[in-house]
Amino acid sequence: MKIAVDRKFVFEDWKVLVSVFPPGWRELAQKTGALKGLRKNKSAENLMRTLLLHIACGYSLRETAVRAKEAGIAELSDVALLKRLKKSSRWLQELANQMLFENNPSMFPKFDIQMRVFDASVIHEPGKTGSQWRLHYGLRLPSLECDYFELTPTDGAGNGEALYRYPINAGEYVIADRGYCTTAGILYVAAEKNAYVLVRCSSNRPFTNPDGSPFVLLDHLALLDQTGTTGSWPVSIRNDKGSEVHGRICAIRKSETAIAESQKRAKDRAARKQQKIKPETLEIAKYVVVFTNFPEQRFTAEDVLNWYRVRWQVELVFKRFKSIAQIGHLPKHDQESSKAWLFGKLFLALTTERVIRLASDFSPWGYLLPI
Repeated sequence: MKIAVDRKFVFEDWKVLVSVFPPGWRELAQKTGALKGLRKNKSAENLMRTLLLHIACGYSLRETAVRAKEAGIAELSDVALLKRLKKSSRWLQELANQMLFENNPSMFPKFDIQMRVFDASVIHEPGKTGSQWRLHYGLRLPSLECDYFELTPTDGAGNGEALYRYPINAGEYVIADRGYCTTAGILYVAAEKNAYVLVRCSSNRPFTNPDGSPFVLLDHLALLDQTGTTGSWPVSIRNDKGSEVHGRICAIRKSETAIAESQKRAKDRAARKQQKIKPETLEIAKYVVVFTNFPEQRFTAEDVLNWYRVRWQVELVFKRFKSIAQIGHLPKHDQESSKAWLFGKLFLALTTERVIRLASDFSPWGYLLPI
């Protein structure tokens, strides 16, 4: 099996990528054990090139091995490549962690707290007959440690996004998007597990005021009439069995540009579904609204919203998988190879983001010079 290799991608473009990698990335490969057991060519550069052929280009393990050999950067079998991917998991995780923190140096509050971020993404296997899967994952912030990972079909009962899918311990802090904002999910975290939850919400959640009267979200949001203004109001949520959780609604008004973009997306969704858009949908698009039971004495409304912004940064990286990194061939052999692939995708998306930003904002030649 012989494959033509794009040498520009392998060699010239490599210099651009290396210029934005975190300092000490080669030494980190040795420290984390990524190079352990290599009998030939213990080169962090060649290992990273080989891994990115698989992770970035979406080549299968076998095709990656062939292309790496043809390019003269590695000589190993597909089985050996899979083992090397597993050994590189911590290396890729540490690199992604460094890049996320460097891109957002002030995004973590002063509290020494490990937050857990839950999300899911639909993955399409390559080819006309490729299956469709839902990847459920949990990440800890700021370490970016993946502490939960599961693949399920997209169809069928129990395969959707749900907080009760994740193991949660008492006292933990959980952040999730609006797909997880259900009464059952909030009660699972806060009442059943005695933990803390922060979820984005919409106007159709059955929140109540402290006196038991209905909480009318839009009436409160109307008070936030200028860009950047925030609000916080005490609410409760309960189920039919009488279980109840007390918390807060925190909200911030978006910029006029962000409002216009959000309203356009809402109109486009309604048009695709051939539905008439509701006025309240356009109104709530002006705000970011979250529910939380994070302790008020420790987390101001601004703290809560900043933590949601952190979760949003992580989600944006995963959204870019489909446009920048490409999903490619998901290694479904076992959990360890899947985690390594996940960290590699995260690192790749962050790297690509930095290359684009440097090329457009900081450097007329498109990359950093070595120091």
